[in-house]
Amino acid sequence: MECDKCGREAVMHAAYSGMHMCETHFRESVDTRVRKRIREDSMLAPDTRPDNPETWLIGLSGGKDSVVLTQILHETFADDPRIELVALTIHEGIEGYRDASLDACIELTDDLDIEHEVVSYADEYGIEMDDVAADDPLNMAPCAYCGVFRRDALAGYAQEYDADKLLTGHNLDDEAQTAMMNLLSGDIKQVAKHFDASLGDFEEREVGDAPFVPRAKPLRDIPEKEVALYAHLRDLPTHMAECPHASEAYRGELRDHLHELEENHPGTRHSIMSGYEELARLAAEAYRNGDGARGECERCGAPTKNDVCRKCDLLDAVGGTPAESVE
Repeated sequence: MECDKCGREAVMHAAYSGMHMCETHFRESVDTRVRKRIREDSMLAPDTRPDNPETWLIGLSGGKDSVVLTQILHETFADDPRIELVALTIHEGIEGYRDASLDACIELTDDLDIEHEVVSYADEYGIEMDDVAADDPLNMAPCAYCGVFRRDALAGYAQEYDADKLLTGHNLDDEAQTAMMNLLSGDIKQVAKHFDASLGDFEEREVGDAPFVPRAKPLRDIPEKEVALYAHLRDLPTHMAECPHASEAYRGELRDHLHELEENHPGTRHSIMSGYEELARLAAEAYRNGDGARGECERCGAPTKNDVCRKCDLLDAVGGTPAESVE
């Protein structure tokens, strides 16, 4: 195959667009789409000044998505005094797995000279995921516990850093899978939270159970395989192993179905997200006009519609200690 732009050997074919691209034009394509998403989501307010820069906190796991996101953000804003990047890595207490990915995080942030913070479930909550997965007092998948704790830790440290944005490396496949899970489960609240958390509407919202810092997902237009290829071509330090406690069978089924649909009908993922984002906007508006008021968790002070937030509920079940609220 030849690159449609220059005639050199192509390294990939994007069936949804019909384009064949060489390494140079493929890398430029990914960079351009990520930067376009940053612009279209108005992540950087036009009145941001160098004497009052924004802090963007990146959730850096060491996997391909967060590593690629961090690399592109650094190259985009390294010389822009209006943006300060901080990377946060969370150690869940999974023997061997997170230690290896932490090495990739350290290598990347040292190379880019980005501030890097490492926090652990052990320090924050007095638990480790290996123990939670072994005991499983609520008979849930380990991911169900871990996802709540991870979101809370990210949100809490975003507040502690007084971050203006919290950025995660969710790609197009991640987003399409989540959209289908929410739609098939009829979870309208989660649909509404998608709009508030990731679509560039960066005012404070009344949806969700975590301390609020505006969220952004600059890779959400990039298919997973393209993120992986980008990381490979640039020889970025990544940790590719799957978590030993991963057990999201339902998401895995949807992933397989979406791959098949995308192969037979290129552009399916983009179409799903186009419709889902409009639905999410409508759901968020309806939710705010209804019963959207929140109080505070009586244990940790996190915003919640219940007396105790989900994180503290789970920590009670596993014998952990709720982290103090971040002032």
